[in-house]
Amino acid sequence: HEVYRVRSQGPREAVESPTVRALFDGVVVGVANHSLLIARDGTERPIEGQTTPIHNASSEVGGVVVVFSDISERTRIAQNVGDAVAYVDDVLATLREPFLVLDQHLRVQAANLAFYSTFEVSRQETVGSYVYDLGNRQWDIPLLRTALEEVLPGNHSFRDYEVVHAFPTLGTRVMLLNARRIATRSSHPALILLAIEDISERRQAELAMKTSEVRYRRLFETAKDGILLLDADSGKITDANPFMSVLLGYTYEQLVGRELWEIGVFADRSESEGAVRKLQAQGYIRYDHLPLQAKGGERVDVEFVSNVYTVLHQRVAQCNIRDIRDRRRLEQQAHDQAAELSEMHRHKDEFLAMLSHELRGPLAPIMNAVEVLRLQQGSENPMQLQARTIIARQAGHLKHLVDDLLEVSRINTGRVHLRLERVTASAIVAGAVETARPVIDQRGHELTVTLPPHSIWLDADTTRLQQVVANLLTNAAKYMDEGGHIWLTVEQEANTCVLRVRDIGIGISPVLLPRIFDLFTQAERLLDRAQGGLGIGLSLVQRLTQLHGGTVEALSTLGEGSEFIVRMPVASLWAMGPDAAILDPPASVQGRFRVLVVDDNADMAGSLAMLVRAAGHDVRTVNDGNTALQVALDYKPNAVLLDIGLPGLHGYEVARRLRQQAYGEHMVLVAITGYGLVMDHQRSQAEGFDYHLTKPPDLKAVSRILANLSEATT
Repeated sequence: HEVYRVRSQGPREAVESPTVRALFDGVVVGVANHSLLIARDGTERPIEGQTTPIHNASSEVGGVVVVFSDISERTRIAQNVGDAVAYVDDVLATLREPFLVLDQHLRVQAANLAFYSTFEVSRQETVGSYVYDLGNRQWDIPLLRTALEEVLPGNHSFRDYEVVHAFPTLGTRVMLLNARRIATRSSHPALILLAIEDISERRQAELAMKTSEVRYRRLFETAKDGILLLDADSGKITDANPFMSVLLGYTYEQLVGRELWEIGVFADRSESEGAVRKLQAQGYIRYDHLPLQAKGGERVDVEFVSNVYTVLHQRVAQCNIRDIRDRRRLEQQAHDQAAELSEMHRHKDEFLAMLSHELRGPLAPIMNAVEVLRLQQGSENPMQLQARTIIARQAGHLKHLVDDLLEVSRINTGRVHLRLERVTASAIVAGAVETARPVIDQRGHELTVTLPPHSIWLDADTTRLQQVVANLLTNAAKYMDEGGHIWLTVEQEANTCVLRVRDIGIGISPVLLPRIFDLFTQAERLLDRAQGGLGIGLSLVQRLTQLHGGTVEALSTLGEGSEFIVRMPVASLWAMGPDAAILDPPASVQGRFRVLVVDDNADMAGSLAMLVRAAGHDVRTVNDGNTALQVALDYKPNAVLLDIGLPGLHGYEVARRLRQQAYGEHMVLVAITGYGLVMDHQRSQAEGFDYHLTKPPDLKAVSRILANLSEATT
């Protein structure tokens, strides 16, 4: 009969008695550890064991032997462990870093989701496996196994155990491990809690920071500028680089802990504290020039820049101090050189002006003499005519060079003032062609001038605009083989007068073309191009054109000639009066007048006198101021052509004294001088002169002045 009852620990259902099976089947029947023994009083105990049949002599089952083991305590412990593991699973699920629970054999009892996702392994291939078998043995790290085995005995643990390992799924990573054995009773199995933290990025950041710090410290230590670090709140020095010690003569220990005024950065404490307050308020201060006083008393010029920033929640003021003694010396040297160059430039302009004046002295009588010879034309033999023509042509060329020298001096010093008048472009072209004609004819060139059918009016300084066109014509004539062709064309485009000068000369190289209008710029001189000039003509063309509100450009192909295009604004038609004239023609002589010529250059005085006498006037000449006053007292001239630079009394004083005489009230005074600046014109007018002519004087202008004398002055 049945001596006990058993059932499963699962749902309450009866199971076949192992005793019955042993009796009827004659086999050994095991009692599973999930079975419960139900006693007569109804209590239940978990058991395990087996039922063995007993055979008689005839091999029949005569009885059974039943062996039971009460596993209540073991089951209770397993249940506790299971509950603990379930609790740990719940805790692990909340951890962001990978976490493992290992048993005493280093098999995984539990792992969190972070572990599975980080190392790309599943729960099935993790729980129950040895830790060093996980993920295709990616955790097979001998040092880790040794460290974990040392945790098992006692209450050992390890903290911040750093492992560098090449993981198949992650690559080489730096892992920080923390392990601890769970304290249990001796009868319970040991468990190890293993926390895993991937600190690869942190280590890289730390390495970068360390590298940066090393680099910063290296720069800090080797910088050739002084660097001070201050506590931004107290203003005391917390760090200094070696250059500061070299600069000021203090050791590092003497610098740290002091304020700026104590090491000579500022003159006194008040000034230093004021700078620190400004730095605290604004976060930045700068002194381009700050004199420091070194420990030995030496004065050091520095540039001082400081700004405030925060490091680890602490405000730091960094002061960069640069020794600028060399820079100051170079700046002073550059300043002195600039002043010297400016002075040299001024002397150069003065020299050009004086050179022009001195050249005008001998040039004037030469041109006057040529003009006197021209008045005798008809009585000259061919040789005399040829000689006079050569002298006139070369003297005209020399006058042109002298005028250019003086003009560039005026422009460079800003002393050019245009005398604008209403004039036609045709009149400008006529005057320019007359000026350039000798050079064009000398080289056998053909000149074709094309003018518009209607007048193009300009507001211009006639003399200077004629100089622009004449320079372009002369330039074309010089840089073209003999027998060439020059085209001068004037046309109107909208409100612009366009003047073109084209030639078939040697052209301009692409290298030279961009700077063709620069002062003293010239093409390479060849032996057959000796007529290159001074290199100022085109510069004057551009500057004078710009003063008139116009532009000039150059177009050229080397070997195929050049074209210069001048564009000028056309004058407004509504502003023109009905009686506008192109140029006032010289008036005819109204009578015979007494003219006194005063010049210390006898040739100048004599040649000018011959011209005046040839015009039908009575002339006397003197060579100094005192004599001029004496002669004027008896002669009572109608006009005086008076040089300014005279020995004894200069021309201004002579003019003043003549005006003080009764006979000098209506006398026409004409200044004849080599000085032609605006201020020279203004002064001569203030001193009582009626006209101001520069040497060599324009003979047409002299004729016009004499022609305008009234008959009443005779």
